[in-house]
Amino acid sequence: MAGNLSYPDAVEELIGALKQLPGIGRRGAERLALSMLGWEPEKLQYLGKLVETLPATVGSCPECGALSNAGELCAVCRLPDRDRQLVCVVETMAQVFAIEASGNFRGRYHVLGGRLSPLDAENGAGLNLEKLIGLARSGQVREIILALSPDVEGRATAIYLAELLRDAPVRVTQPALGLPAGANLSYADGATIAAALSGRTILGEGGYGR
Repeated sequence: MAGNLSYPDAVEELIGALKQLPGIGRRGAERLALSMLGWEPEKLQYLGKLVETLPATVGSCPECGALSNAGELCAVCRLPDRDRQLVCVVETMAQVFAIEASGNFRGRYHVLGGRLSPLDAENGAGLNLEKLIGLARSGQVREIILALSPDVEGRATAIYLAELLRDAPVRVTQPALGLPAGANLSYADGATIAAALSGRTILGEGGYGR
């Protein structure tokens, strides 16, 4: 606030908390906080309960790592008609939604939960890699698509994963046409994603077909 003027302490704390959300700055957090002050107490209590219970009610799918109801398979892994030999590797749940919206993919997913930074000395720590390596070496998967964003971090992660899976008996590919360099896959439109998946290129064959 300008000069010595400030909101009450509780409002300032709420603004500080809201600023931690992606894409929310000071002005946006102020508008949200002031809007919430006009809510009925029951509505505020309902929102508080939703936020408080998130850790207990939302978990990771035991099959792919996507968000799911705690202890349950995600919506895609529950579908019996998906091609379980085709696995699409993505960074976040937002990319699962984007690819599903294209209507062009009938396999299953593997959510890494992040990506590497080429500026850091990272070795995949914190990423959901153990399950992916197990899938690649199981002989039950014919192709793994590294559908990562074509920016610096996404490319670094794709290179790291391709090397990690080099000796596995699986074809490793990546989306090709339609994704501009530096774009975030989460925000690409369905037609662009469909074209990219259809024109995917091979990164490595591993032991596939041998």
